[in-house]
Amino acid sequence: MTAMTHPQLSIQVVNFAAEPPGDWARLSDHAVAADRAGVDRLAVADHVVFGNNLDDYGDPSKGGTVGGRQPTGPGGAWLEPLTTLTWLAARTDRIRLQTGILLAALRRPVVLAKTAATLDVLSNGRLDLGVGVGWQAAEYEAAGLDFADRGRLLDHSLEVCRILWAGEPASYASNELGFGNVQSMPSPVHENAVPIWISGTVNRRTARRLATFGDGWIPWGADRADVIGGIARMRNLQEELGLDASAFEVQGSLPVVRSDDGVVDLDRTMEGVAPLVEAGVTDCRIALPLPGDRSAAEYMLADLVRAFGTTVGRPTEGGAA
Repeated sequence: MTAMTHPQLSIQVVNFAAEPPGDWARLSDHAVAADRAGVDRLAVADHVVFGNNLDDYGDPSKGGTVGGRQPTGPGGAWLEPLTTLTWLAARTDRIRLQTGILLAALRRPVVLAKTAATLDVLSNGRLDLGVGVGWQAAEYEAAGLDFADRGRLLDHSLEVCRILWAGEPASYASNELGFGNVQSMPSPVHENAVPIWISGTVNRRTARRLATFGDGWIPWGADRADVIGGIARMRNLQEELGLDASAFEVQGSLPVVRSDDGVVDLDRTMEGVAPLVEAGVTDCRIALPLPGDRSAAEYMLADLVRAFGTTVGRPTEGGAA
């Protein structure tokens, strides 16, 4: 597992829309602005298809989150994340590129391994593969998969990826898949592996998946809303299960504080960083609406990066043009 030397700052760029926007220039502009401003990581979301029943988005028992609402309706336009990150990799130089999250089990594991390794190589090792099981049965049904088996299917996909990324002739056998003495090249750039971030709530399956495959954890549901408590709960559960509870990164949401007139108050927003970092958060995710103009977005993000760098005691490399 990898460990960052300092806390990082990340954003999500919007690769979906309720109505097709005509072009996706704003998505590209925001990614380029974040890269130039010095943001550490950007993420894009994943959905392959939608059914008409979107209520499960707000049902924690199905993988949703309390009060959650699907943002586009069933006819929304959602760009495939690995394809989108390849497009953004060609437009950026240094920012890390994360699927946040990828429904990995919907892809055939051998093709997922090849696609992720290719993107990692073409981006010079900048891919972070954030994965989870999702909340929508219709996507699994459309892929010919059993939604009730989604956790085991995700573990199976990650296991195959790790084997194939090693760059050695590999054999594998399971109930779903078997192959013998095959090799998949190229291997990912760093240590023959793409960093894997496991999304999920604190439960036994997520804890084991994180310990087995995870370089980082993306808390979900109540554990995302209370990430400080969630980290403590996850470490306690892993210790209870006899798992290594020490070596994983954690993404945590940094709340945006605004003044009475609606303007972002950077000083007060940055007051939320220290408690997150002290609890073990390594990636502070901030949801900050960005202006459509690329230059304006870059200046806004550069101010944010400078404030964050000052708060965590590290120099900032980016800056507005």
